[in-house]
Amino acid sequence: MNKRVIHTEKAPKAIGPYSQAIHIGELIYTAGQVALDPASMELVPGGIEEQTRQVLANLTNVLEAAGTSMNKVVKTTVFLTTMDNFAKMNTIYAEVFSENPPARTTVAVSGLPKNALVEIECVALA
Repeated sequence: MNKRVIHTEKAPKAIGPYSQAIHIGELIYTAGQVALDPASMELVPGGIEEQTRQVLANLTNVLEAAGTSMNKVVKTTVFLTTMDNFAKMNTIYAEVFSENPPARTTVAVSGLPKNALVEIECVALA
């Protein structure tokens, strides 16, 4: 199988030695996205709702660059700096994954890059 690196200017550039996504076989594996504005590389202003919207927009753009979409996501992992933000994140998440949502794992972590409140990664069908 050939491994293809996915990159788009419509999502934040990698802030380390990793790719925005990798396409291998019939799957796309994304890197975790935090709520960075792709143009400024700064966190979007606001709280968990605004950050969750930006994270999902970044993932949408990465998947579109790979030739797929959020409708083909089969698994997500959500990282929150506090489970106190779970309900608000979940409400925004449900706006994107309203029908046939993917499998999901949500975990609390002690910190995220750039002091983000949420990070999400996913696996999608190509």
